[in-house]
Amino acid sequence: MSRPLSVLQLLPALESGGVERGTLEIGAELVRRGHRSLVISAGGRLVPALTAAGSEHFTWPIGRKSLTTLALVPRLRHFLRREGVDLLHARSRVPAWIAWLAWRGMDPARRPRFVTTVHGFYRVNRYSAIMTRGETVIAVSDSIRDYILRNYPAVPSERIQVIHRGIDPAAYPHGYRPPESWRRDWERVWPATRQRRLLTLPGRITRLKGHEDFLWLLRRLLDAGEPVHGLIVGGEHPRRQAYARALHQAAQRQGLADHLSFTGQRTDLREILAISDLVFSLSRQPESFGRTSLEALALGRPVIGYDHGGVGEILARLLPAGAVPAGDRAALLQRTRDWLAHPPRVPERQPFTLASMLSATIDLYQRNAPTRP
Repeated sequence: MSRPLSVLQLLPALESGGVERGTLEIGAELVRRGHRSLVISAGGRLVPALTAAGSEHFTWPIGRKSLTTLALVPRLRHFLRREGVDLLHARSRVPAWIAWLAWRGMDPARRPRFVTTVHGFYRVNRYSAIMTRGETVIAVSDSIRDYILRNYPAVPSERIQVIHRGIDPAAYPHGYRPPESWRRDWERVWPATRQRRLLTLPGRITRLKGHEDFLWLLRRLLDAGEPVHGLIVGGEHPRRQAYARALHQAAQRQGLADHLSFTGQRTDLREILAISDLVFSLSRQPESFGRTSLEALALGRPVIGYDHGGVGEILARLLPAGAVPAGDRAALLQRTRDWLAHPPRVPERQPFTLASMLSATIDLYQRNAPTRP
């Protein structure tokens, strides 16, 4: 093995989400391979899991959108020198600005290498452009790579490396079925789902997730006599409660109250996906990757999704017939009817694994690490 590295990851907080989960996964893999993993964030409920796996956490308000956050620049520069950091990996925009300002003020011969990850389709502006200033820029999908090249043409293509997100197949085994005890508890809480074909739309309740299209689809299937029940699985965004109320009212107006369940945020999404007949991804804007769609497919559950972004990429590799033109409700309805009548077979193997993501990231660190005496 090459010499042990000290890698510092920066992100706003460690509460929940894909960026946060990836930070924990990379940290644990670094430690497993004999490297040192450091993380700076404002903290959160995932910190105990991070440190239990061997990473070191430092609590700084590094994601706060305030000019006062600039005071962290000299503090971070001192931290990088003191801790002998080899690679500085920024995963979000405010932390990336602090990281870049600290990094560029250091001696080029002694400073760490600077890596950024573009996790989403950020609004195109100078503020977001910081995510493309890494000496190496990780894109989480081919769609994100295309977004970078299209909107930031000054970024050399060779500086961008695509490392798809991934999941652990052991955690999402093909053909998985929840224990009977879980199913009994589920049907006790959600009795309307008994003896129905379950159609599931996972994701936080925001305007961009395609809930209106899902309600439209459900109403037409019921009108055609299909024995379906819809599940909207996801919490309400604290700043989007008015939209959530409007969505509940729309369901009432369309006569869906007995045919649609809002489950809220769940910790058993795997089990819900596993009992679903069809899973949907109907976001109006493209997803950067589409992890939930991949989880459903890994379990062997068919996914119908709008053909853009990371979800379109995943479907192209695993279940091409599941992709329908974005916003095309007629195509969405027809594909759903077809698959309710004749469910497709989902391949057992898929290439987007956690192991491949971890290996590609650690390999990138090792290739780019500075030479130390």
